[in-house]
Amino acid sequence: MPTLTALTLYPVKSCAGIPLRAAIVTRAGLMSDHIYDREWMVVDAEGNFLTQRDHPRMALIVPKIRLETLELRAPGMLRLEIPLGLPPPDEERLITVKVWDDSVQAYDCDDITATWFSKFLGIHCRLVRFHPEARRIASTSWTGGIEAPTLFGDGYPLLVISQASLDDLNEKLLVQGRAALPMNRFRPNIVIDGIGAYEEDFAASIAIGGAVIKPVKPCPRCRIPAVDQATGEVGPSPLDILQTYRADPKIDGGLAFGMNAILLAGEDQILRVGQEADVALAF
Repeated sequence: MPTLTALTLYPVKSCAGIPLRAAIVTRAGLMSDHIYDREWMVVDAEGNFLTQRDHPRMALIVPKIRLETLELRAPGMLRLEIPLGLPPPDEERLITVKVWDDSVQAYDCDDITATWFSKFLGIHCRLVRFHPEARRIASTSWTGGIEAPTLFGDGYPLLVISQASLDDLNEKLLVQGRAALPMNRFRPNIVIDGIGAYEEDFAASIAIGGAVIKPVKPCPRCRIPAVDQATGEVGPSPLDILQTYRADPKIDGGLAFGMNAILLAGEDQILRVGQEADVALAF
């Protein structure tokens, strides 16, 4: 029987994730302790989002959810504590930020936080938080007209990968005399074991407990899988191997690995590692 084997929450876009044993699944993605996936984001002086594509050291920024704060640690830096409570309206500092083609309002975190990130990344930047009244919707051309909200993710609230897909890629890497890669290089929210390699590509739905998740779009891969998430160093990229068998015409020849997904039913259900997953194929 297919099984949910990993859950990961990424509070700050493109920074380290938090492995979880259980998480609430919402239409906007995973949530734990009232913190949503990709609720925070680092932006440059013009409000454009920053990622490991250009700043691989972001992998070394490690979040931890405390009782009243989001704790951030990074090598050579003092611990940073960000309040979880939202600022009162008279203390809001709002700025417009951009994620790909979307522009949304966000809370601007304080200057101390901006200085911390700027020092560590070596670029003038700030940390922002998604505003609860902001609205960002996944592409309805891929969701079948369903309006699926997302925060600062690249475009969809969930990313699902099967363990067999990674195993298949690693077999090909090992044949080439290269090292196998851990799953965290691909930064999924949900990992499913017990299905065939790339079977998630053909899933009409994935039912876990009372939640029904629908994969909607193959995830085109960029340079981030070349970043060692433990060291922040850029090494050999698996894209040359993926190029030989994972170019997908549905995404204009992009190299697909994993499926972007939305929640069809079961808002606020709790997902737990070890739960059975009922994967219904679309054919």
